[in-house]
Amino acid sequence: MATQRDGMVEKRGAGLWLTHAGLIIGVLFIFFPIWLAFVASTVEQQDIVRPPMPVWPGDHFVENYSRALTSGINAPVLSMLFNSAVMAFGIALGKIAISLLSAFAIVYFRFPGRRLFFWLIFLTLMLPVEVRIVPTYEVVAGFGMLNSYSGLIFPLIASATATFLFRQFFMTVPDELAEAARVDGAKPMQFFVDILLPMSRTNVAALFVILFIYGWNQYLWPLLITTDPSMNTIVMGIKQMFPSGDDTADWPVIMATSLLAMLPPVLVVVSMQRLFIRGLVDSEK
Repeated sequence: MATQRDGMVEKRGAGLWLTHAGLIIGVLFIFFPIWLAFVASTVEQQDIVRPPMPVWPGDHFVENYSRALTSGINAPVLSMLFNSAVMAFGIALGKIAISLLSAFAIVYFRFPGRRLFFWLIFLTLMLPVEVRIVPTYEVVAGFGMLNSYSGLIFPLIASATATFLFRQFFMTVPDELAEAARVDGAKPMQFFVDILLPMSRTNVAALFVILFIYGWNQYLWPLLITTDPSMNTIVMGIKQMFPSGDDTADWPVIMATSLLAMLPPVLVVVSMQRLFIRGLVDSEK
């Protein structure tokens, strides 16, 4: 018996080491391009264009990042980072708020056609962005929201996916909670705020991370509705930094700007990592 147990421990130990080795190799494989971008952001232009490219950081870190923050083709990078942050936070918070309320109404209010309305919302997932973008642009232009934060945020705050996920979670909440709240005299919004919202915090955290990254990486919609350079987002700014024709790209500044654009999503993921994982894998929220 002892021999079998020792053999099982040895096999488990070997499998554990192989798993960790595979994970480490995968992390290094993913991290290497980021490391090269960081190295490129700390050296001079000739060190990049003349092979071989260095693999260790240079001594121009402060200079290149200062240029990246204050430069830009049409607007300073710092301004574009702020625009992207406003857009990402606005889209994430707006999608979560509307999805929570719509899922709450569909699950807890008995009105004619509520299932039909839910499936109509769900069917919007089958419409690609390109199908909706022209009529959406006409509506935004008609309301005078071009070149504004409201134009960047409001057309993108409806989310059928988040509505579906919150609906599925609300359907797992015992009916006895709603009955007890009703007996205690709690109004519907009081039940929503005091009971459902605290129970949904891990779901909200998981969706916030996903939706923040979705909003931060938007390119087509900001490109369509912003003609004022002061409203450009960082994704647009990076694309504009690549020269056209025979001009030479300022690679240290481009790489520094790309890394600066990565920081906010990384900080959001790291700061909300525990709630994000719980929101994805926990069966009991």
